[in-house]
Amino acid sequence: MRRIEIMRLTGCLGLVLLTYCLPVHSGEPRFNQIQVIGTHNSYHIAPTPAIFELVASAGRRRAEGLDYSHRPLQQQLSQLGIRELELDVYADPKGGLYAEPNLRKMVKNRGKDPGPDPADDGKLQKPGFKVLHVQDVDFRTHTPLFNDALKQIRAWSQANRRHLPIMVMIELKDEAFFGLSTKPAKFGRSEVDEVETAILSVFDQSELLTPDRVRGHFETLPEAIQKQGWPVLDTVRGLVMFALENEDELRDYYLDGHEALRGRVMFTSVAETHPAAAWFNVNDPVKEFDRIRKLVRVGFLVRTRADADTVQARTNDTNQRDKALKSGAHFVSTDYPEPDRRLTEYCVRLPGGVIARANPVSGTTFPDGIDLESSKPASNTSRRFKTKP
Repeated sequence: MRRIEIMRLTGCLGLVLLTYCLPVHSGEPRFNQIQVIGTHNSYHIAPTPAIFELVASAGRRRAEGLDYSHRPLQQQLSQLGIRELELDVYADPKGGLYAEPNLRKMVKNRGKDPGPDPADDGKLQKPGFKVLHVQDVDFRTHTPLFNDALKQIRAWSQANRRHLPIMVMIELKDEAFFGLSTKPAKFGRSEVDEVETAILSVFDQSELLTPDRVRGHFETLPEAIQKQGWPVLDTVRGLVMFALENEDELRDYYLDGHEALRGRVMFTSVAETHPAAAWFNVNDPVKEFDRIRKLVRVGFLVRTRADADTVQARTNDTNQRDKALKSGAHFVSTDYPEPDRRLTEYCVRLPGGVIARANPVSGTTFPDGIDLESSKPASNTSRRFKTKP
């Protein structure tokens, strides 16, 4: 039997065993018994018209996939009820590496308006981690500095201490693309460690929901989830949780020397039987609907996507969104927490406009129609969405 088949078999056996052993919770909902909405590339601002057209000259569909914008992070948290954010992080040890995007220079040289200069305020010249989507091409961002993004999230959290945990997903990027002049700085072991150092320079450990906090006195995270479960909501309000999206050697660097993520800040997506297994990133809720439901049933946290590359919003196709919500994934990520009426009325919200609802798979013992963020009925919630024109 091939190694990959053996791994799949042992993973399935692990899920079966956990299914029979997982404790049944009652009373106060636990963190794994809720569902919230998140945003994909939460910092993102669409390319300017001239840059969009330049990208479209190489393929219009490619350009359309970049044509979405989010509100600033704190507005997403306060006005849209977002409880999961995503940041793409690039290393820039000397500073200035991403200060002069190639496509912006090309547009300017052609006598067209390239839009605001991203380096105008000097932030991109500073050494340190940067937040953007694709160097040279898709570089517009609300938070060019990773440190600033962290500070904005913490400031909102400190001002709203009863919020449910905010999950911040981090993707470390260092891929060089053919035809793009900017070659990102590579992430090694030390750079991966420095990302954690950056997080802890802004957040105190007491403000974070960490693997150690979930594992407690147990040896592994799956054992802790099986025997004691995730914390009840009232014990984790006001906390922020970080998760590393990478599933390559960068994740392995992060795990190395930290069995079951001991002493680490971020959760990682690993095999179900791994000692660090607690959170999973499963992008496709249509093809992997059954897998997501299995993971949720045994107590793991799951993040999935309701849409991608603006495709669903252009046709108002709700199939992937509906599958994502029904799958029981705890964090349903979207580019459209509110409609972009240039396209259609497509958006992703929970029924009744609540911030958090009982999870349709793991939280079925709790009543529908209650906003678990505020414990108020959905019909009485005072929050109203302020949509874009």
